[in-house]
Amino acid sequence: MGLLVENKTIAVPGDVLAEGMDYLPGENAFRDGEKIYSSRVGLVSVDGRAVKIIPLAGTYLPKAGDRIICKVFDLTYSAWRVDTNTAYPAMLSMMEASNSYIEKGANLHKILTINDWIVAKILNVTGQNLLDITLKAPGLGKLKPGRIIEVSPVKVPRIIGKQGSMVSMIKDATKCQITVGQNGLIWISGLPEDELIAVETIQKIENEAHTSGLTETIDAFLKSKGKTSSGINNQQTENSEEENEL
Repeated sequence: MGLLVENKTIAVPGDVLAEGMDYLPGENAFRDGEKIYSSRVGLVSVDGRAVKIIPLAGTYLPKAGDRIICKVFDLTYSAWRVDTNTAYPAMLSMMEASNSYIEKGANLHKILTINDWIVAKILNVTGQNLLDITLKAPGLGKLKPGRIIEVSPVKVPRIIGKQGSMVSMIKDATKCQITVGQNGLIWISGLPEDELIAVETIQKIENEAHTSGLTETIDAFLKSKGKTSSGINNQQTENSEEENEL
């Protein structure tokens, strides 16, 4: 009776995670009688009484409030059509493109044009699988030149870390500007050699997201590249390893 698996271990569909009523099924887990089972391949995460499975692979499902990185691919008379790197295209209306008033009939190419990259927030997901997005919030807008890389969306929380600890460590060490989209696209801007180290570090996190002690591993990796972060301490390490939303 009780928990039958260790935290941070790999489970597959049908694995028994816990037995009895002391634990509750969380995301990607379900109860059948006295037992809690895994419903997909992933990492076991125990948070209090809740047992859930964090997927090791999967597609991104947009939801309102998410911040995503996307690219303009078309313009209409009053809006921009945007590729979100998903099956869901997005529309950015004139009203949501700027805090400043945009006159009707204005040349939208002067504001955003085809192939421009932007970081936006999802306002709404329509029944036609179309996203309404906005740029009217701090940190949103057109991205300046830099690298765009793609990672598995389910690894994004691990790359960000608890309260932004992991991505802050990479920014601090490489001196790069980094924006992580919840759709799995990441923008990096800095000196070319620093951008490359940031990319290698993010890819290492993605590949080793299921391992314990990841913060120390990444800190050591950055030091091996001659990059040192000033923002790591024991408490931050503990926090990022207990990331609840991997």
